[in-house]
Amino acid sequence: MEQKPTLLWLSADRRQNNIHQLFANQWQLNRIHPGEPLHTQQPGCSGRPIGVCDLASLTQSQYAHIDQWLEHLPASSWLAIVQPDQLDQPQVRRLIQDYCQDYHTLPVDWRRLRYSLGHMWGMACLGNLEVDHNRASYQHFALKGPSQAIRRTRTLLRRFAATNEPVLIYGENGTGRDAAAHFVHRESRRRHQPLVTVNCAALPPSLTQSELFGHERGAFTHALKARKGRIEAADGGTLVLAGADELSPEQQSAILRFLQDGQVEPIGANHPTQVDVRIIATCNTPLEDLVKAGHFREDVMYRLGNLTVTMPPLRDRLEDLPSLVQRMLDTTTNQKHWIDNATLLAMARHNWPGNLRELQNRLSQAVLLSRSLRIQPEDMGLLQTTAPMQTDRYSLQAFRARADREAITTSLSLTHQNISAAARLLKISRVSFYRLLDKHRLTPPSAQNHNKADPDRGQGETS
Repeated sequence: MEQKPTLLWLSADRRQNNIHQLFANQWQLNRIHPGEPLHTQQPGCSGRPIGVCDLASLTQSQYAHIDQWLEHLPASSWLAIVQPDQLDQPQVRRLIQDYCQDYHTLPVDWRRLRYSLGHMWGMACLGNLEVDHNRASYQHFALKGPSQAIRRTRTLLRRFAATNEPVLIYGENGTGRDAAAHFVHRESRRRHQPLVTVNCAALPPSLTQSELFGHERGAFTHALKARKGRIEAADGGTLVLAGADELSPEQQSAILRFLQDGQVEPIGANHPTQVDVRIIATCNTPLEDLVKAGHFREDVMYRLGNLTVTMPPLRDRLEDLPSLVQRMLDTTTNQKHWIDNATLLAMARHNWPGNLRELQNRLSQAVLLSRSLRIQPEDMGLLQTTAPMQTDRYSLQAFRARADREAITTSLSLTHQNISAAARLLKISRVSFYRLLDKHRLTPPSAQNHNKADPDRGQGETS
């Protein structure tokens, strides 16, 4: 007997007795009440369910935390039910745009609702097939998890996706920068337009003009026909400059006009062509550091970095390990391998310099080496490579220090690296902000300029 797809029904109305009658034949229905503790809600389901969020039934206090429910529950897509007048509220519109694929207004047309849910399930199945086809890539899971670090990253990316501004994505190798770039495109209004990725590290300087801007027939030897460049191929959609920090100074100069005016001129052409392309750049090294070292043009950096986000390393999101491990194991093997608490503890001790890429490689190794379905630490090679556990890393003081660092980096990001504005956001003085920077050995990109502009630095607290 074929298993029914799972439908999560998130509603504060416990009196909807007709829901089971309407959906029992087609769906495995899981009803969830937002008044219950969030951490207790782990609905058992196979695959990735879809969900209905009844916003019309929520009290004001429940609505204030509904985004946490939508993040926590494992639905691949959501449909919102709202009162017609709720659409006049900006926060409701924003919630629907950020989290929902569709919405219906009361009174509900149940026939139309069933049709919409069927369409959402079909699209979710296509997404699952794509994951199966690319089952070796950790990028599919890079933005998953319940930790505050990755939730905040998802929120920033969703807000950035609602604009047409360039987005600059930082992160260590293996943190999922490419996944973040694809997420921004998928959540934007350009989702149905082309997504073109340029690997800047593999782009030879001599071929930059031809690859990016294209050429006309006869522009050079062997140019037997006209060819569109990668930028023009992304017209109407998104261009991802993967590894933009690897661009040489000559390549940076070549793309400056396009970044400034949105124009490309193929080799051999007599006039430029206007294109509508949204730019997303991913970098491993902060561009500000490269600018200071003289390796990157400042005008190019500013045209790439209107909006910036940093992908958190795995060591800063250890709460996500159980869910990430299970997702990776489910797509690595058809057998039901599992990890016990001792192995999870060994993983928490590890520093994960290779981040998610290292995690997936070690899990793949463990599946091959394990003599049973239970994966042991030695199967992942952790006993030999992991240093003794540093207990102070899990002390209350260590957690407070990490919270301080998150507050500093987030406030600086939200205020475009303006120390005075960041201090106001945290409701502390600039002197206190500088003391936090010194305490945690953090230096903002523009610290030297701020030091000159802030005569209070080093003096006593002022009211």
